[in-house]
Amino acid sequence: MRQDNPRGRRRPLALAFTATSLAAAATLLVACGGGGGGGSGFFPIGPINPPPAENATYKAEIRRTAMGVPHIKADNWAGAGYGYGYAQAQDDLCTMANSFLTYRGERSRYFGADAQIPFSSTIGRPKNIDSDFFHKHVISDDVVAAMLKQQPDTLLKLVDGFAAGYNRYVREIKAGGSAGANAACRNEPWVQSVTREDIFRRMYSANLAAGLSNFLPAIANATAPAAAKMAKAGGRGSATGGITQLAAAELRRPDFQVGGHEGVGSNMIGFGTSATGDASPLLFGNPHWYWRGPDRFYQAQLTIPGQLNISGTSFLGIPVILIGFNDNIAWSHTVSTANRFGLYQLTLASGDPTSYMRDGAAVKMQAASITVQVKQSGGGVVPVTRTLYKSEYGPIANLASMNAALGWSQTSAFAIRDVNADNFRLFRNWQRWNQAKSLDEFIAIQKEEVAIPWVNTVAVGRGAAKAWYADIGAIPNVSAEQTAQCTTPVGLALADALPGVPVFDGSRSACDWQSDADSPQKGIIGASRLPSLQRDDYVANMNDSYWLANPKAPMTGYPPIMGPAGTQEVSFRTRMGNLLAQGRIDGSDSYGAKGATADTVKRMVLNSRALTAELFKDQALAMVCAKATINVAADPLDNAAIGRDIDVSGACATLRAWNNAGTRDARGAHVWDEFWDRAERLPAASLYAVPFDPADPIHTPRDLKPGAAAALSTAFGAAVAKVQASGFAVDATRGEVLFATRGGQKIPLYGGCGGPGYFTISCSDNPLDKGGYTMDNDPNGNSYMQIVRFPAGGVEAHTFLTFSLSDDPASAHNADYTRAYSAGQWLKVPFSEAEIQGDAALKTSSISE
Repeated sequence: MRQDNPRGRRRPLALAFTATSLAAAATLLVACGGGGGGGSGFFPIGPINPPPAENATYKAEIRRTAMGVPHIKADNWAGAGYGYGYAQAQDDLCTMANSFLTYRGERSRYFGADAQIPFSSTIGRPKNIDSDFFHKHVISDDVVAAMLKQQPDTLLKLVDGFAAGYNRYVREIKAGGSAGANAACRNEPWVQSVTREDIFRRMYSANLAAGLSNFLPAIANATAPAAAKMAKAGGRGSATGGITQLAAAELRRPDFQVGGHEGVGSNMIGFGTSATGDASPLLFGNPHWYWRGPDRFYQAQLTIPGQLNISGTSFLGIPVILIGFNDNIAWSHTVSTANRFGLYQLTLASGDPTSYMRDGAAVKMQAASITVQVKQSGGGVVPVTRTLYKSEYGPIANLASMNAALGWSQTSAFAIRDVNADNFRLFRNWQRWNQAKSLDEFIAIQKEEVAIPWVNTVAVGRGAAKAWYADIGAIPNVSAEQTAQCTTPVGLALADALPGVPVFDGSRSACDWQSDADSPQKGIIGASRLPSLQRDDYVANMNDSYWLANPKAPMTGYPPIMGPAGTQEVSFRTRMGNLLAQGRIDGSDSYGAKGATADTVKRMVLNSRALTAELFKDQALAMVCAKATINVAADPLDNAAIGRDIDVSGACATLRAWNNAGTRDARGAHVWDEFWDRAERLPAASLYAVPFDPADPIHTPRDLKPGAAAALSTAFGAAVAKVQASGFAVDATRGEVLFATRGGQKIPLYGGCGGPGYFTISCSDNPLDKGGYTMDNDPNGNSYMQIVRFPAGGVEAHTFLTFSLSDDPASAHNADYTRAYSAGQWLKVPFSEAEIQGDAALKTSSISE
């Protein structure tokens, strides 16, 4: 069922509630103690069990269980989307409404041009004006139309229903319903209804996280230079496009959001039956993701009897489950090392900087005159117009922020080709996974669609002895011959700043990305040449390359664009993850008899061990604690002057007694973290006595070089100085230093960042001396966590949504999951009808229109 209503047009509700009756219903809910919100008893749901209209276009039943997790049950795809859109809006309206402005390019209209987006996401935090021009340009109407044409009817209905459910909640709250809920935005003019196209814009934006989104300002500000008379006519130019020299040392790398920040990544382990010791494999999925903003995860279950029964999580505004499980399959994702974009250096036609040469002929760029409405300081709104350009490769970007020589000149420009800009299959892939009935079917779908955008996959299935790993998705297909022949001199200079990114000569069609016989999209590698592995012990990924999905069976020989394989050391987090898995399989850890059971894995993944402390603490303390004081001239982390003796005796005593973990009650973990953040900046050749060995990647590098003692002492002294300046004692507990705040109360947390080798990730963006490692700003870390197995006749799933379901402080579900996570109390999430109906926290509502 299409929903072609323009934004703002209302469908009649099946039950005609007035503003007064809606407010009265909400008041009645409060009076009856309907679920509690911030201790108030408020639970923001609509009318309780109104009778569904016989001829309703949309109808759904929303059953909320412990932690507020909604289980949406409907007769069809439109109804499932309807319930899901309504539930998401109940819990996260303000973030969703704010973010729909982003995808529509309307932020400046309401918040002004120069204000930053208030939360991080896959586009970072750009200025509103740049975000608006980028989204209007890159997610243009023709792109949305092309995406719509390639979607199955069931997905269109799911999206239409989602928009209708969201819009229903907006209408209700604007009419006074759900009193007290979403107070921060409910009366704001930018809280508006949405269309099908708005939802697809939001979905499409997720495609671009590993490509165009990282160049948002460069694309938004790529206006053409005025044409100038050229010294020579003819327009052939050269492959260098007029750039003759470019010093690599003068290059500034773009600030990549996905895969480029500490904490933005994930862990996942799939245990086969030889590891679990019974008939069921087991999946541990653990994305490290945003705690705030549009890309935060939302947990739910969607059920259409006989067609769909899927539980898991998706980003806000997306109606398809992206990570989760059904009756027979469980899967998770981690950010891949494969590059998903490339640059094309364009040689511009003589005298026309908006035309480029291709095989000797001039090609005119596609110009788009884009207007953004901008709020002024006095409250008025004025239009601002820019003309932006696209080439056949993708949008033109002004890369002058990387180096002035890379700006758009009279002779040269750069276009960015994002492989996922033309990948309209990915949500169809996920929708098919949501319905998969076996691991074999799941694998076949992945190989057929080749659509997963920028992540690895691990999956397990009922009755399947082996766990599945793959980095099979949309990846640029560039041959070794092309790389040798098409990389421009600028591309060679960019190799360190953009490792593995193809920077090709755009003047020759021979440099176009290629296609394999099994490529479902032009210019991508076919599934048969992409890495995958099945093992009955385990497969895993912690954001290093496909190479070590299992160290017993290292994979090599895949296209270089997939990332390094055996050529460079892996992260301490990757090493820690493999050690945890191996220790559980052979029983060498502290959790009893060998075997990966749900109970032992639940404890193992929260144990907050810091591998660098286990490997190096004793050696480091022997070097840096030889004297009670260390004279430090400057902090090697930020070069800030210190210039005094630092008393390290208390820090040394604390670390000697520390248990080498970031558990909630552990004392001194922050001292080690501050030290290692500085120590790891030393060159590996200067720091480690035993260098990285590709034949032993999980145990190398190791041991500290005695010659590093002076540099390590400086690092340690500076770290202790930072702790002293912070106001936190050197023996403060982890939970004092690392925390989330809800309702003005600090909730103690555990874990840490991946750099020191924590597998349990809670990575704050806040400096220690600015209030501690708070997870309240723009943190990344454990987000939606799931442990899933398939016992005979059922599904056993244990989950966390670490930041809680709702971002509304008035909701009962703004802090409950976070407190449970703090206490290490996994939720055994209901999945079967009997489990849902038997949940002690069950509250049910029916909606229709």
